Amino acid sequence: MIRYSALGIEDIDNLLIVERAAHAYPWTQRVFEDCFRSGYRIDGVFADDDRQTPALLGFSVAMVILDEWHLLNLCVYPANQRQGVGRYLLEKLMEQARAQKADRMLLEVRKSNRAAIRLYQSVGFEDIGYRKGYYPSHQGREDARVMRLFLT
Repeated sequence: MIRYSALGIEDIDNLLIVERAAHAYPWTQRVFEDCFRSGYRIDGVFADDDRQTPALLGFSVAMVILDEWHLLNLCVYPANQRQGVGRYLLEKLMEQARAQKADRMLLEVRKSNRAAIRLYQSVGFEDIGYRKGYYPSHQGREDARVMRLFLT
């Protein structure tokens, strides 16, 4: 069983464990602190099994601007990827956005992240553009696909 809940600044150590395990260029503690300070929506999925390490399976960070939600980070611990955790997080986030009368969601995703792109497309996200050199990469910089989902 898993449970979904809002996260607080006290969860930052768990966020960092998941973020560092999942990304070659992870967000720093300072970035997460700034997200909390700015009032961004940060939610997580936890394992109800106390033997699961880490207990935080994944998280999302979204910036809410009036009727638009911008998904800044959707991250799942590597051992828990391809088990529906990311989809569950995304669907819960979409549910929350609709409940707050959001009109649309936006996100950027690495062009090379095929699994994430398939996930986003499967729930209705569509490409609306590109951001050249948006992400750091081992080859210097990597482009981002910009995607949008209408919620209404």
